Amino acid sequence: MHIDPAMAGRVLKLPHTSSLAPANARSSSGSPPCGLPCGRVLPVRPGRANSWPAVATAVSKSRPQVGENAAISLQNLVYMDGALAVSLGLVNGTGQRKPEQWPSSHDDTAEVATAEPPLPGSHEVRPCFPTYPPRNMHRQLSTVDVLEKIGISRHFAVEIKSILDVTYSCWLQRDEEIVLDLETCAMAFRILRMNGYDVSSDDLSHVSEASSDFSDTVSLLELYKASQVSISEDELILDSIGSWTGCLLKEQLSSSPVQRTPLFREVQHALDSPFYTTLDRLEHKRNIEQFDAMEHQMLKTPYSPGQTSQQDLVALGAMDFSRIQSVYQRELQHLDSWVKESRLDQLPFARQKLAYFYLSAAGTMFPPELSDARVVWAKNGVLTTVVDDFFDVAGSKQELENLAALVETWDEHEETAGGCCCSSEHVEILFSAIYGSVNELGAKASAAQGRDVTGHLVEIWQELLRSMMTEVEWKESGHVPTAEEYMGNAVVTFTLGPIVLPALYFAGPKIAESVVTGPEYNELFRLMSTCGRLLNDVQTYEREYVEGKLNSVSLLVLRSGGSMTIEEARREMQGPIDACRRDLLRLVLREDSAVPRPCRELFWDMCKTCYFFYSGSDAFSSPDQKAGAVDALIHLPLQLASGNLLSGLDFSDSL
Repeated sequence: MHIDPAMAGRVLKLPHTSSLAPANARSSSGSPPCGLPCGRVLPVRPGRANSWPAVATAVSKSRPQVGENAAISLQNLVYMDGALAVSLGLVNGTGQRKPEQWPSSHDDTAEVATAEPPLPGSHEVRPCFPTYPPRNMHRQLSTVDVLEKIGISRHFAVEIKSILDVTYSCWLQRDEEIVLDLETCAMAFRILRMNGYDVSSDDLSHVSEASSDFSDTVSLLELYKASQVSISEDELILDSIGSWTGCLLKEQLSSSPVQRTPLFREVQHALDSPFYTTLDRLEHKRNIEQFDAMEHQMLKTPYSPGQTSQQDLVALGAMDFSRIQSVYQRELQHLDSWVKESRLDQLPFARQKLAYFYLSAAGTMFPPELSDARVVWAKNGVLTTVVDDFFDVAGSKQELENLAALVETWDEHEETAGGCCCSSEHVEILFSAIYGSVNELGAKASAAQGRDVTGHLVEIWQELLRSMMTEVEWKESGHVPTAEEYMGNAVVTFTLGPIVLPALYFAGPKIAESVVTGPEYNELFRLMSTCGRLLNDVQTYEREYVEGKLNSVSLLVLRSGGSMTIEEARREMQGPIDACRRDLLRLVLREDSAVPRPCRELFWDMCKTCYFFYSGSDAFSSPDQKAGAVDALIHLPLQLASGNLLSGLDFSDSL
């Protein structure tokens, strides 16, 4: 890897601990002072801080196998061949930690590589979080925000938890450093809530349009973003803040002083793309490429000599993105081969949506250790789409009944390894692909969970085919379901069950059978599927009407007796969509939950994916509307503008 000589003498201060899930959502006991605890220290072997060629070679020889839950944590990269790979921070101090001071590598949510203990006489490097003065809440939160925006917060889970625990304590005390500064207050509310801390929107009651500085674009932007993390339709304060800050920001966009600046781009992006309509990894790439737009976050307190700069953090994010992008490329190649081996590409009626499903998997479940989850998500996404197309446009009634019967009598095919009496070649290809994939993934999931879960995966497919057959019968008989009948069946036929639910078994934690059959698990699924189905219905009602299918929009018009237009029905759907999204986010973020947080996050990931494809249009059905996003995430390297301070770095050799 090539690095600017001016930066070659510096080493990024990197923490040891990585976590798949955000830190625990509670403050520690007592009320600690509102300052940042001192970070842990890590070793750098003497004389090896700038061993870039050795590191690049080590990385190229240690690429993971696709679908084997291969974890290439950043710690692996950092300690390969005794070299600290990211040469971007400052070496601080010398000495040696005692063994008992080293943090534990045990983590229930992910496999995390353990850094080796320091050698005698080695340098020690402090984490990238600088030691701030006790009263500098804005700087601390800005650092956390930047780490989350560029996708490397998982490498700093312990440090982030320390900051947020202190911030939460100060929030509960109504500390004036938070309350009196609108930008800090809004940022604290948003970050604390999204990391699972119990913060009430009532604590923003002092924020009003009359009390705000209309010229302070940064504070308005933070307030607008805070208003989007609503978890209840009763949070009228957030609705109000979102309304007036949105109007003021739009007014500022039309004024010349703000235009053509990095802040202008960030405001425009926030207004155009609410956070729940975006894919995380695409946002990380955008923020790295345009990291000058984040500079405003760090301006309230100047850097002191020896502190890690925002540029250092973003450079680490750039290296992390480039390294993991090569993992995505190999996984997609593996999946493409599977499609061909399964003969799914030979079905002329089927939409080929592998790239879109893998985009949604890698765009949300982006850490490398979630390889199995991404592969399961994408495979089942392809299968459900092909089956859905078969039911909608290609299969005869006999073929559909045949496929449904084969899935229903799953166990009868075990002795013949999937051999069956298929009424057509299309049925044979479909059932063979479903049967082989479910059994293979079930065996992997069972090994990961320590119990047999294959039966659950089969039941998910059986329920889907039963519900699809119900729609066939409705269409054939001319039955017009009630809204309740329609949604009860449609949350299943939207096909998210086989995509999301098996992936939960690869998210890290073990999931007890009592959790899978419990009310919270089912409510998470219902809210996710309802939100996705309604988003889809709003955009696809015309196509489905031509196909002779009813959806929630056409049913609403029909039940109104002609008094409601299609456009009015579409607008009417927005209320239930918003309510489902808010309720889902509340379940995902709450602390007292039977379903582990990493698993709950997958329901939210799919909700965001549905918004990504169905906000404003039916982008999923378009072969190229999201093709640019696929290329950006998987194929195209980071595009750093010539004026960007990272543009002198070459990340290609690290792949």
